[in-house]
Amino acid sequence: MNVLVAEKCGFCHGVRNAISVAEKILAQEKDVYSFGPIIHNSDVVERLAKSGLKTVRRVEDIHSGTVLIRSHGAAPKQVKKLQDKGLNIIDATCVLVKRVQHIAGELEEQGYQVVIIGEENHPEVQAVVGCAKDVIVIADESDLHRLPQNARLGVVCQTTQNPEHFGKMLGAMGRGSFSELKVINTLCKEAIKRQESAIRLCKQVDIMFVLGGLESANTRRLAELCVKVNEQTFHLQNWDELDTSILHGKTTAGVTAGASTPDWIISEFVENLEVF
Repeated sequence: MNVLVAEKCGFCHGVRNAISVAEKILAQEKDVYSFGPIIHNSDVVERLAKSGLKTVRRVEDIHSGTVLIRSHGAAPKQVKKLQDKGLNIIDATCVLVKRVQHIAGELEEQGYQVVIIGEENHPEVQAVVGCAKDVIVIADESDLHRLPQNARLGVVCQTTQNPEHFGKMLGAMGRGSFSELKVINTLCKEAIKRQESAIRLCKQVDIMFVLGGLESANTRRLAELCVKVNEQTFHLQNWDELDTSILHGKTTAGVTAGASTPDWIISEFVENLEVF
């Protein structure tokens, strides 16, 4: 099998930093917690768990030790609760996510109704919502009824959304009722490069594989974009999930991966695919 790998894929800087920070702390301390999965990749989470990283979802589940704030960030109220318990806090939030949090707070101080275009249940979005008193989350046009009439709207976007969706939503909002619309582009340029690289590759192959956690928003988005170009697109977490029967009759395969997918997952997949 001829295998082509997307020019841009795999770990982004924010994820790589979070993993590096976690590994460094685990080498020094025993009582280490991650407030929520450090990244959306079960293989990485399991590997770090073997090194001693305990993943928890509630502040109440941590009583001592060091707490790592994951790459997606955490709401200020959550961080305050951790501080009040006297825990050692290490912040591994992606700098771009930190920027969205800061902008949301600034927009509210300036008198805008803060709006974030993104997935309501995603931890990055939930953390941003926690940075202002009133944030409205808009996933698609069906949510536009949530916006107040004739308001001053301050709009940001979940970092891993794609530009096409961001633009489509801004256009829909622009046709609505508002007195002012202030938009800050908070999209991640690295995520955009990965999306563009994946789409280019899709057009050159018989079958396309998008590697990454099923809970990973940026990986799902890559798969959604790829399937529009190449119907033979499959989102898998690793090689073990591949049903090799789908390879019959295919001569060229493309591989890309989400920002939370480690290099070893990609390498293993490509090596196995090449000898098929």
